[in-house]
Amino acid sequence: MAILTELQEEEAAAASSRRYHVFLSFRGKDTRLGFTDYLYEALVNENISTFRDEEEAEIGEELKPELARAIKSSRASIIVLSKNYASSTWCLDELVMILEQRKASNHIVIPVFYDIEPTHVRKQEATIGEALSEHKQRIAAEKDEEKKIQGARNLEMWTKGLTEVAGLIGKDANGRREKVVIEELVKEISSRLELHLECPIPHLIGMDISIDTISSWLAGGSSENAEVLTISGIGGIGKTSLAKYIYRLHYHEFERSSFVEDIERRCAGQTRALLDLQKQLLGDVLGKRMIEEHDVDVLTYKIEKALLNKQMLLVLDGVDNFEQVDVLIGTNGFLHPRSTIIITTKDGSLTEKCALFRMRVPPKHEKHALHGLSDTESLSLLCWHAFGGYDPKEGYEKEAIRASKYCGGHPLALKLLGSSLNNEDVDTWRDTFEMLETREFHTHVHVQKVLQISFDSLPSDNCKELFKHIACFFVGSDKEMIEAILKECGIRTSYGITKLIDRCLLTIGPRNELRMHQLLQEMGRDLVRRESPEKPWKCSRVWNHEESLYILKEDKGTTKIQGLVLDMKMLEKEPLGGSGSNVADSELQINDPNMIFGIGPSTHSILKFSSRCKKTELKTDALKKMDKLSLLQLNHVKFKGSYKYFPKGLRGLCMHGFKLKYIPSSLPMEHLVALDMSYSDLTQLWKKPKLLGSLKILNLSYCKQLVRVGGFSGLPAIGEVDT
Repeated sequence: MAILTELQEEEAAAASSRRYHVFLSFRGKDTRLGFTDYLYEALVNENISTFRDEEEAEIGEELKPELARAIKSSRASIIVLSKNYASSTWCLDELVMILEQRKASNHIVIPVFYDIEPTHVRKQEATIGEALSEHKQRIAAEKDEEKKIQGARNLEMWTKGLTEVAGLIGKDANGRREKVVIEELVKEISSRLELHLECPIPHLIGMDISIDTISSWLAGGSSENAEVLTISGIGGIGKTSLAKYIYRLHYHEFERSSFVEDIERRCAGQTRALLDLQKQLLGDVLGKRMIEEHDVDVLTYKIEKALLNKQMLLVLDGVDNFEQVDVLIGTNGFLHPRSTIIITTKDGSLTEKCALFRMRVPPKHEKHALHGLSDTESLSLLCWHAFGGYDPKEGYEKEAIRASKYCGGHPLALKLLGSSLNNEDVDTWRDTFEMLETREFHTHVHVQKVLQISFDSLPSDNCKELFKHIACFFVGSDKEMIEAILKECGIRTSYGITKLIDRCLLTIGPRNELRMHQLLQEMGRDLVRRESPEKPWKCSRVWNHEESLYILKEDKGTTKIQGLVLDMKMLEKEPLGGSGSNVADSELQINDPNMIFGIGPSTHSILKFSSRCKKTELKTDALKKMDKLSLLQLNHVKFKGSYKYFPKGLRGLCMHGFKLKYIPSSLPMEHLVALDMSYSDLTQLWKKPKLLGSLKILNLSYCKQLVRVGGFSGLPAIGEVDT
């Protein structure tokens, strides 16, 4: 059954009291035709609904009822404090009401100090003090005793309000470019209101009972104990979609909220992922954007303290190991009594293994398992993606019912199959179903067949090669960066990404990163493995570090290989929390989360870089046979021999921890688009200037010995340099 209409009505009712994202409070004569106008336009351009009063009040005029309603119906306020702000009693009344709303609800307040010092506001000095003195004189001259008493009360509230707002974390615009301040404000509002999670979910079908059940559970929460909900089910069954919807529906009811997404894969993607997840969570709890801490244990302790003091809605999405929960929220059970944690996982028994449930007074725990959609719901979801509605198109009824039943209620399979058959004729539907019935797979037979059909239905080899490249190397990478690299590999990247998104094989995250469901990524890698199951050197892409090391050590390189990833720090690991597992250790130069491509360490482990790996040396001529190699990551690898053996067709090269003082002139770089030399011992880029006409992206982050960064005149295409 489709639940769109009911959910939209429910959302509308819930949001009716919150018509705006932001209320702008400002003094028109100071900023209306400048800063505030530009800020308003920037907010609206980012789809942030903003209330700005178009009228200017006279001194002594009371606040209009519609302004009071606008403040109460906004989720945040930006107060632009300027020289003449306090001369307006209207502005001062707005200020008091905004601060009252902040105390009464989770209303966010961000002050901006424009052409005025924060201390002048806090201590009521300069023009602020002068304005208050004038108000005081006017009140003293009032002949109506009742108005005089009320005026004195107002003056006291205005004074306290100015002191209070000056103490809040805000933006000091003095001496800074207005454009930069406005960009920061837009980003902060978007982040703190978590607007990236407000995108509509137009095909959330068959989840109405789950949504009602969980919403009722949240509404009946205890005021004495924290509560935990575990949502479990197989991959692709809709756990994350359900959690996102619930989060979006209820996060404003809590003092703080955080949605930590895709934990399993993010931990599998890089060494410092767990650290980044901790920073995200602590930042959300404290309402800060930057967390300057690099020790896992210290961050865990800080998170425990913060969670004790804030009523929190926390979603931990995609947990596959109880240790991840322990590191993220601690082992001491420090939770605010009215906090709620929602965990999504494939293992329904995992949550109770966490330290949280070994406490003397553990939180209340509920479980909610997802088992798939009914036949009716399955048909609706398939039709939504195939026809754009909930019912089969005329003439397609039989085929649509047959296809929906085949998927066994699995939402991801229904979504993919429907998308792959969008705008196809009936004969194509029949042919597709015949292929589904004849193919054989080892596990999750029906779902795997649908995944394969989705891949096979891609309109060109270009799209298929792009899909495999992303699955093997680029999940989580910046879209524009990948477009730049792969375009020079002969792949129509912009077109291909659009087609993959249309077929629901790829999504773009809020930070413009490429996202792919784990089942799809596994399928893409399996397609590559099938090229040569027993001999990985005959596959087009090698992402397994042990296989890459074997290929290079045994000189097994071939012309088949297009991309290869090796990080020597991946080959020796120690369990999470083991001795010496401090990611801030200078010995453990961790992968930059923004590295150009490749994959980092395995999930829920922190690396111990052993002496055996440090001493391993590889010969450069092991690369000479790989003349089709265009993507190469060799992190913390020691080489001996001439760099002239590196492939001449490289487009993307990543060499973290490079030990030489400069890049050898013999290294072929003529066609490089992206070069990442982070964490290296470079003191300069190269001895002699080089002309690299294709290089667009250069990453020299954490090269602490780098003293010269010249030679950019030979880089006419360079657009991004990180140092």
